[in-house]
Amino acid sequence: MNIEDFYTPIANGISFSRDQASGFAKNIADDFNPIHDIDAKRFCVPGDLLFSIALSKFGLYNTMQVTFSGMVNAETPLQFNHIEAGKLDIVDANEKVYLTVEHQGQQSNNQAAISKLIEQYVGFSGKTFPHILVPLWKSKGVMVNPDRPMVIYQSMTINMTSLDFSSPSIEATTPEIDVNGKRGNVVLRFNFKDGDRKIGTGEKHMILSGLKDYDQTAIDDLITFYNQRKIDLSG
Repeated sequence: MNIEDFYTPIANGISFSRDQASGFAKNIADDFNPIHDIDAKRFCVPGDLLFSIALSKFGLYNTMQVTFSGMVNAETPLQFNHIEAGKLDIVDANEKVYLTVEHQGQQSNNQAAISKLIEQYVGFSGKTFPHILVPLWKSKGVMVNPDRPMVIYQSMTINMTSLDFSSPSIEATTPEIDVNGKRGNVVLRFNFKDGDRKIGTGEKHMILSGLKDYDQTAIDDLITFYNQRKIDLSG
């Protein structure tokens, strides 16, 4: 994967076309959320694309705390702001923050290894639905509204015990969901591995809103719809 295929360099920053952002979602992240469709009315650049670019441009650190703050529209010019040591913000011309990365520890700029790590991470992230979320919903007897599924990525933490790796992979561990009325908080946990060697851990936090009672028929229909979209849009 060449991350430079999915953004356009501009003066002091970057921007995205709908083709670039949608192509990343579908071809790299295996994410067929309608919000990333080229013709979507409320089009949104994938948050994982912003994170991937930050990782590629500024390196991988032992500890990284990533906060997703806003939805990026296509063609929005973005800049990288180093407000203080150990912190990077991705902002627009009005200083609105869309992504913050706080980092500590040693740094790796091994682009070949970082590119492989990005591919593994976004592939894992794109499989959140239905593989991880549906069993969690069922365990609590809730689900999102199929007509208006509100799933928002909030933050992510990465802790790498080794920055020296060549064939990274990601292994899902025990996820967690906390439900409070129509709102839910999900924690996805995962390990980074290099072959059989564990090289780090990660957590991704998500917010669910508009929850309703779990309905297996509605879930089955939603999964069928989602899988058919993948077939139609991949072809």
